[in-house]
Amino acid sequence: MLVTKNMFVFMLLYCNKLMLCGIHHPLKLQVLELGALLFHIADMKCFSVAVKPDDATCGSPTWIGKGLTCVCFKRKGAYERICINLTPQQEERLKRLKDRMKVYFDASRPEHQDALRALWSATYPDRELSGLISDQWKEMGWQGRDPSTDFRGAGFLSLENLVFFAKTFSISFQHLLRKQGGKRSAWEYPFAVAGVNITFMIMQMLDLDAMKPRTFVRPVFLQILSESEWAFDLLYCVAFVVMDNQWLHRNATYMEFNDVLKSTRAQVERELLMDDVLRIEDMPSYSLLI
Repeated sequence: MLVTKNMFVFMLLYCNKLMLCGIHHPLKLQVLELGALLFHIADMKCFSVAVKPDDATCGSPTWIGKGLTCVCFKRKGAYERICINLTPQQEERLKRLKDRMKVYFDASRPEHQDALRALWSATYPDRELSGLISDQWKEMGWQGRDPSTDFRGAGFLSLENLVFFAKTFSISFQHLLRKQGGKRSAWEYPFAVAGVNITFMIMQMLDLDAMKPRTFVRPVFLQILSESEWAFDLLYCVAFVVMDNQWLHRNATYMEFNDVLKSTRAQVERELLMDDVLRIEDMPSYSLLI
């Protein structure tokens, strides 16, 4: 059946009315899926409705402008809504997280130097650090004597994530650092550098700066962020233990690290989109943390 522009606008408006009234109806999802196809092919934005980047959200993928207030997806037999308009709390926390993501590591800044020392103290509480540039850092899994050269695109946030992991889940952190679980490879992944890569992987997965988010992961995470300001850091810890589990399951070596990261990302995304996951603590793999 040929769907004209006017017919599609009518369906969108009807769908929106159902949403605003809180009515669950399969037509909502069908209309949105049709909208996803049309918008994706023609790169339209609700037929001349102005859409700002922060007003867009995702379906499968769906770009919905001001004409709709929510996007639906099916969870546990019901159609749940991910709202486009963020609450003030979500906006504030999202801004802080984005600001954290933009900070590059700067070895000349005292607070960044202090963070490195804090990481060392949390990792090796009974050992004194001889200096911020030292062969000791290689023991933690940095590539050279100066860890500041390894942060790359993940920036200062990756160091904050490592410190958070070390202090919040010290037992799991030490197990992964010392490779104490399972049958280990003869050519293991370097712990600290792996941590930096995991931060970068999560940043890419959440896609927080994208004009057009491509999956449901971003809006789901924003809902989780309203429950906990530390959602990103907790997700990082979960992703780290998932990565180590994937590593052991594959009996991987360092040459396969990128493949392990891809499978880690896929598992983390699946868990985030599960029916009962409303917080990071609800993810099945969270139970691996000690």
